[in-house]
Amino acid sequence: MSDVLDAQREHVFYTWTAQKKASPMEIVGGEGARFQTADGEWWWDLGSTTWNANLGHGHDGMKKAMAEAGGVGLVASPTAAFPEKARAGQLLAEISPEGMNKSFICLSGAEANENAIKMARMVTGRSKVVARTRSYHGATLAMLSLSGDPRRELFEPGLPGVLRFTDPYCYRCKFGLRPDSCQRECASDLETTLLEAGPETVAAVIVEGVTGANGVFPAPAGYFKRLREICDQYGVMLICDEVLSGFGRTGKWFAINHEGVVPDMITCAKGLTGGYAPGGAVIVSDKVAEYFEDHTLFCGLTTYAHPLVCSAICAAIDCYRKGGIIEGVPAKGEWLHQRLLQLQSTRPFVGEVRGLGLLWAVELVQTQKNPILPEKMDAIYAALKKRRVYTFRRDNFLYLAPPLVITIRELEEVVGLVEQSLDEVLA
Repeated sequence: MSDVLDAQREHVFYTWTAQKKASPMEIVGGEGARFQTADGEWWWDLGSTTWNANLGHGHDGMKKAMAEAGGVGLVASPTAAFPEKARAGQLLAEISPEGMNKSFICLSGAEANENAIKMARMVTGRSKVVARTRSYHGATLAMLSLSGDPRRELFEPGLPGVLRFTDPYCYRCKFGLRPDSCQRECASDLETTLLEAGPETVAAVIVEGVTGANGVFPAPAGYFKRLREICDQYGVMLICDEVLSGFGRTGKWFAINHEGVVPDMITCAKGLTGGYAPGGAVIVSDKVAEYFEDHTLFCGLTTYAHPLVCSAICAAIDCYRKGGIIEGVPAKGEWLHQRLLQLQSTRPFVGEVRGLGLLWAVELVQTQKNPILPEKMDAIYAALKKRRVYTFRRDNFLYLAPPLVITIRELEEVVGLVEQSLDEVLA
């Protein structure tokens, strides 16, 4: 073990693991869709580090912008005005759906979601929040308890007034239906939840643009339109959590753009800065913004709209635009979709492949949709590491979410390594 790893183990916690089980990599650099470790090995990054390296590793535009921002050395109060802060807000308004022109700029997705919920409660005067059964909205106490994630159980009771409705998990549809013949009952289940709780008590419903860490569930066509209708009918705010699915991950700036639906708030982080700095934002509708013209916004943090964060936001949006990066995602996503369908048709252990753009999950099964055993997933993960492929797994899901800058030739190579790893363990 290197001196760096020794010192880190001694003095810095590792997240989401018992400390003795941690097996960190010492990352020293990267280029495009790959990163390099201290031992000189190059790894394929199928997880975009933590779903956030949308612009890839070592992006020249981001390196230059961050060096320039750091060289200025600006320290500013949360209320201060400076050019990059104003420009970050302007750029976010430009890429957001029409009628969403003002942003609250923070440091992470969890903070963005926390402040969105606070705003919804202030504007509506209501307290309850509806989230989906399988979801992830952050690791703070309130957001973890709001999430439909088993990791919340250790911290319950957490945020009071949390209600649930079902997911668009079509492969295991709660209603036993199919997307080509259903009436979007999974969306209409929101109305059932509201009526049971009393809609006059509910401030907001929060949903991911595409359920990410809990399985990758792209919503069927018409899903978000139905949610919007229900929210409008009962005066409930629609918050779209685009922390993972935003900034080109699905082939558009935001996943909700695929249906042309305008939510009351969009929360974002991760791809917002391409991973080159911490950063989060709540983009709000003009109606929400107007409310706070005459009412105090009881939200804030010491590093609100920090100069480095604002510079990273501006640089990232410029890089997405100048490189035509987001416009290139649909073709890459379609290639990946067809390649994964081919894998599914020839491997009985692949129950389903699902995704959108460059966000995909492979659900691995034994027979009759029974998930493969945890020890098999461990073996697959080890086989991938042996081939220097870095990605995420959860339950019986294997995720493929590479940086958006990856090429089709590179996709072909890394998917081949995934196929080899699966066959080694399961074929």
